[in-house]
Amino acid sequence: MTKAELVDAIAKKLPAMKKKDISPLVDATFESIQDALAREEKCTFVGFGVFEVRERKAREGRNPQDPTKKVKIPAKKVPVFRPGKALKEKVAKLKIKPAKKAAAKKK
Repeated sequence: MTKAELVDAIAKKLPAMKKKDISPLVDATFESIQDALAREEKCTFVGFGVFEVRERKAREGRNPQDPTKKVKIPAKKVPVFRPGKALKEKVAKLKIKPAKKAAAKKK
């Protein structure tokens, strides 16, 4: 789902509001979440989930173009989303579709 599709979905659920009025609300919501994460605050939405910042430790990786070379990966902070119980339950009810076979590589 894109931001435009989200605005359309909200507009369908709230017919009294126009898309041009909903779009700034969606922008403000995303910006508020980003600002809170920039301050390293948790954003908790009961039933939906939690956005938070976690620190990844420094580690050693390998260069994918030359696996013999080791690369130092510095520590960094990353945003993380943990789904809430209601979201997990809703997703768990989805039917599993058979996996598509990978296309054969061209030689």
